Amino acid sequence: MQPIKQQYERPVEIADRVFWVGFHDAISNLHCNPYLVVEGDQAVLIDAGSRPDFAVVMMKILQTGVSPEKVMALIYQHPDPDLCGSMSNMVDICTNPELRILSESENNIFLSYYIEKEKRGLMQSVNEYDFQFALGGRTLRFFKTPFAHSAGSFVTYDEQTKTLFTSDLFGSRSDQWDLFLRFNDDCSVCEDYGRCKEYCPFPDILEFHRKVMPSGKALRHAMNVIGGIDVERIAPQHGSILTRKRDIRLLIERLGNLTGVGIDGLA
Repeated sequence: MQPIKQQYERPVEIADRVFWVGFHDAISNLHCNPYLVVEGDQAVLIDAGSRPDFAVVMMKILQTGVSPEKVMALIYQHPDPDLCGSMSNMVDICTNPELRILSESENNIFLSYYIEKEKRGLMQSVNEYDFQFALGGRTLRFFKTPFAHSAGSFVTYDEQTKTLFTSDLFGSRSDQWDLFLRFNDDCSVCEDYGRCKEYCPFPDILEFHRKVMPSGKALRHAMNVIGGIDVERIAPQHGSILTRKRDIRLLIERLGNLTGVGIDGLA
């Protein structure tokens, strides 16, 4: 098996014409995952990354064969700098005259501070698009997950590959990172995460949600929304990608029942 560093030096196609364009950071335990969705000669970039990440992300985009001027939209699912910090760089290099910055209306007031005032006209709300965006023959749908973890948080669903881009939801902080994650067969019945002889991802995933999500109510609502979508692949902005439905169902259940989330942990 290739070492992680070599394995992820290039973009990874995680579904049909859907590419991970992030990188493995051997120092940080918080890995950021931008995604590029390509249809014909058009593309969209989801949660493009921080300013320090810009050079690596753009190099990976070019390695897919996509020119920056083919990017039709930059989608930002919440306004944190780890996924929005490179916005001004992206706007400067993605010179498509039809380029737009798409987010939920609650986010846009904060996103506007990442770019120059004269370029804020590029910003549009997914609300204005009836929560869907046509990329050639491919449709991306947007589902609101308010306060998970910002007021304007949402997730993006690629109908063609049934991939759900979930931003911080399903994320994790861990130094045991790999791009893909599969749970062991006995994870569904395990209640003692400390008994595993090998690394168990659940404590890191659950603790991440306790720290990042504001309340159990917001997290449960998000899990209810996602549980109603026909998902075959979860692609979070942090942590690892889930590619099996049974793993997705299990984590939806665990997160939906999680206690001590955010402000609830102070009680």
